[in-house]
Amino acid sequence: MREGLSENPDLTRGVARDDVLSALLSTIRLSGSLQFCFMPSGNWQTDATPSMASLSGRAIGTVPFHIVAAGQCWLKMEGQEAALEPGDVLIFPFGTGHQLGSGGDGAIVNPTRQLPPKPWRQIPVIRHGDDAQGVRLLCGYLQCDALSFAPLRRALPKLIHVRTRSANDGDWLRATIRQMVEEVDMPHAGGISMLPRLTEILFIEILRHQITMAEPQAAGWLAALGDAALSRCLSLIHDDPTRNWSLGELSVAAGMSRSVLAERFQTILGTSPVRYVREWRLYLASVALATTGQAIATIAYDAGYATEAAFSRAFSRTFGTPPAAWRAMG
Repeated sequence: MREGLSENPDLTRGVARDDVLSALLSTIRLSGSLQFCFMPSGNWQTDATPSMASLSGRAIGTVPFHIVAAGQCWLKMEGQEAALEPGDVLIFPFGTGHQLGSGGDGAIVNPTRQLPPKPWRQIPVIRHGDDAQGVRLLCGYLQCDALSFAPLRRALPKLIHVRTRSANDGDWLRATIRQMVEEVDMPHAGGISMLPRLTEILFIEILRHQITMAEPQAAGWLAALGDAALSRCLSLIHDDPTRNWSLGELSVAAGMSRSVLAERFQTILGTSPVRYVREWRLYLASVALATTGQAIATIAYDAGYATEAAFSRAFSRTFGTPPAAWRAMG
């Protein structure tokens, strides 16, 4: 147990929360992405049917995004409408169906159906209409395997909408968007690989901002990060996931009885401490499978499973696919 953290409850909460966020964000890697430029003008509207998952070939973790680089348009999603302006970034963590458009009763456009076959030497530009002063959108998807971590997935909204033009800390976000536009307008050597890196940086920063600036909640992962006792427990788990954490050890760290801690976990996180440890270990195993050449047996042991067969069964239940197949997809 680290010394000094119990002296100031506010410091304890803040340090523990930051530890958990750092541990999570450090594991986020995009296993795939696609970017293209969409330039419509006049009256138009996109098809509301989700299409990015079909392009990626994977439903879970496919995160569509749109960045308004120039012009104005609207967003319609689940009966709600919002006006969009340059600098707006839209991220859909669960690929929820939505429409973008300008004016009313415009022609239905599906830019994804107009994309040229891969591989691409340059970022595709899809145009609609004849007006050069129309809307300019950077569109695509990110394949983010971090969404397979159930506590994080349950904490995110269906839409993350960031207005970088009005954000107090949006200078570097706006600068990143400008660089992304330049990579499309003036392709340089390596530009086709540079745009995914910029998109990844933009996504991780917006995700961090969403987590840290979210309104306080009564339950869920974000609520747990704001709870002094639970955030301390989560920090310990995330810092040392291979340790065989017991309810007794965690209750000592939280400064409460085992029964009270178990009840707090269940009320706020909807799970038990032991199950949370298991979910975090399995998520780290999914990262190791996708990004390293470690033997599956080694990954299984690090995840706390005595046999590869037991690990494979647990992994398949959580991710819907066996470890070997997950590695092949990665």
